[in-house]
Amino acid sequence: MSVQFTAPQSYRDDFTFRNSPKAIARFPFPFAEDSYMYSVNIEPATPRAPGSVYQHWFDIDEHYRSEMAERALVLDKDPRRCLVMPHMQEASWDALQMFMEHLSADYPQWFELDCDGNHWHWRNKALGIDQRFTFGDASTLPCEPLEFITRQVQGDIALLDQRDNDLFMDAGMVTSPADWSLAFDAGMSFKQWHSPVPMANQMGVFDRALKYLLAIQVNQPVRRLNWTLTINPRLDSSPETFHEWGADRGQITPDNVGSAVHLRVELQFMVRLPRSNGLMFSIRTYLISMNELVSHPGWGQRLHRVLRDLPDPIADYKGMTRYRQTLVQWLSRFDEQA
Repeated sequence: MSVQFTAPQSYRDDFTFRNSPKAIARFPFPFAEDSYMYSVNIEPATPRAPGSVYQHWFDIDEHYRSEMAERALVLDKDPRRCLVMPHMQEASWDALQMFMEHLSADYPQWFELDCDGNHWHWRNKALGIDQRFTFGDASTLPCEPLEFITRQVQGDIALLDQRDNDLFMDAGMVTSPADWSLAFDAGMSFKQWHSPVPMANQMGVFDRALKYLLAIQVNQPVRRLNWTLTINPRLDSSPETFHEWGADRGQITPDNVGSAVHLRVELQFMVRLPRSNGLMFSIRTYLISMNELVSHPGWGQRLHRVLRDLPDPIADYKGMTRYRQTLVQWLSRFDEQA
């Protein structure tokens, strides 16, 4: 797929982020039914529909340069958003190799990789990066291998160490989280970092999910969609920056709901790392405003019904309680049966 990048857009301050009609058409709308409840909803990550977000393991889209500029801004202010525990060095090189091989194969217009034994040459033409290095030797890169490659990949990345029949978040690059913190979750087990999620534990969702993830084999990745709502097209809605965005939830009115409220969808991709046996957890975030969303036939109606009937504990957890009724009322105009 040939990717063309938009002019620079911002995910903060003046919020110039917008989706083209093409981006709206390929947006991963997460609702297959008129209702929503937590479920494992994991499927094999087999290629699907050329041009869709499911075509490749790692999706690169029109917002690539803008998102990479946003990541650099976050890291300049808070370098702790990239964290690698000492025992995760091998997993970091695993991740670097996986990204470079797939990006160069899937997007040869923008990425090239040449390997001569351990002597590698990486070219990222989208960002103007031309780097020769020795695979396995971090001193030949301008920064640690995980940081080097994830400064060039859309979406957040967690590297999970598998031990004692559990998964532990021991490395990652997280600059666009939906109200969670890598610095806080680092070292936690799978159930520990999911403990704030309401209702799911009672339903046994995480027991089943963990059992499934522990059994993932090399070259047999899986994926799932997750979703929430966010105010403004803000990627970095972390606890560390809550003072910058927390008050936004109280500023939604019938006049601005269409432009300010965004559906935020995460395409979560999980793949086994071959050398380290760790698990890569990629969280690729897509944003779409309500005005953009309702331009797609049927989406406004379905989202109206999902949010109208959403259990209150889930709505509270997703942070939409203060403006939920305003949004539901606005969406009702797109539901013929409302």
